[in-house]
Amino acid sequence: MKSHSSSTLLEVRNLKVSFQGIETVTVLSGISFSIRESETLALVGETGCGKSVVAHAIMHLLPPESKVKGDIELRGKNLLGLNEKEMAKIRGKEIAIIFQNPSLALNPVYSIGHQLAEPLRVHRKEKKKSALSRVAIALKHMGFENFSECIDYYPSWCSGGMNQRFLIAASTILDPSLLIADEPSKGLDRKCVDELEAELKKLKLERKTALLLISHDLGFVQRLADRIAVMYAGEIVEFANPSSVFEKPLHPYTRGLLNSLPEKGFIPIPGISSPLSDLSSGCRFHPRCPLREKRCIEAHPELKEIDGRTVRCFLYP
Repeated sequence: MKSHSSSTLLEVRNLKVSFQGIETVTVLSGISFSIRESETLALVGETGCGKSVVAHAIMHLLPPESKVKGDIELRGKNLLGLNEKEMAKIRGKEIAIIFQNPSLALNPVYSIGHQLAEPLRVHRKEKKKSALSRVAIALKHMGFENFSECIDYYPSWCSGGMNQRFLIAASTILDPSLLIADEPSKGLDRKCVDELEAELKKLKLERKTALLLISHDLGFVQRLADRIAVMYAGEIVEFANPSSVFEKPLHPYTRGLLNSLPEKGFIPIPGISSPLSDLSSGCRFHPRCPLREKRCIEAHPELKEIDGRTVRCFLYP
């Protein structure tokens, strides 16, 4: 086994995911990254680039028609080698996930108290009364003053922002080392996004929780991330800290993403991303790239390191 850094919590190496149907579609093409203890790593990119597939691969939540290759190690333990029973012991306890759309992610027929108590009853075999007491404490930590009443609420009674905080409480009630947040700000208004941001920062500060943040909200990412991986068409095209990405982006796609922000003039990237079932030869971004050269069409660039950061582009020697 490869030597494992004591500060490395999650290591993903050469992760490849394909879906098999009438034809085989490769949705991830050799993704590699690591997350250290208490670190926030953000995956950003347009819808359909494969960000959420990374999260579902880590959690063993991909559909049966998927094929996964590579290594996903949590503190040196290869998760891809685990069966469902073994993974169920890790899911929620060591790695938890906040899904998109909190109002849909919560079960409408069960109370909030029931749903938050379930991980405690499954993983720690706690009795109902004890579990509900811990749920009340978790809701109090999430800022609910009426936490004893919230236990009896149902998701349909609550706002999107309240349900988002319920989801965070449910995901963190077992104090996982790693929390995956998959588009957690999607569909939330500005006030709810601010509350969510404060809660995620508090988790990192008080519980030392590491975070894999998956988002297309670049402002949200800039305020939370320690490092950013920019994804395009199933692969990472740039990897750097937030100040480098936002102040001096290297990859033309990263520049295009930033230029599409309102404060940069809201200039969209021309064209659309190639479907993963019909990827371009050469650099996958070349059909939309204003700086493309002949070699960009003919050859596929590898990731290369430049001044402590990583980029997949022929513009850099």
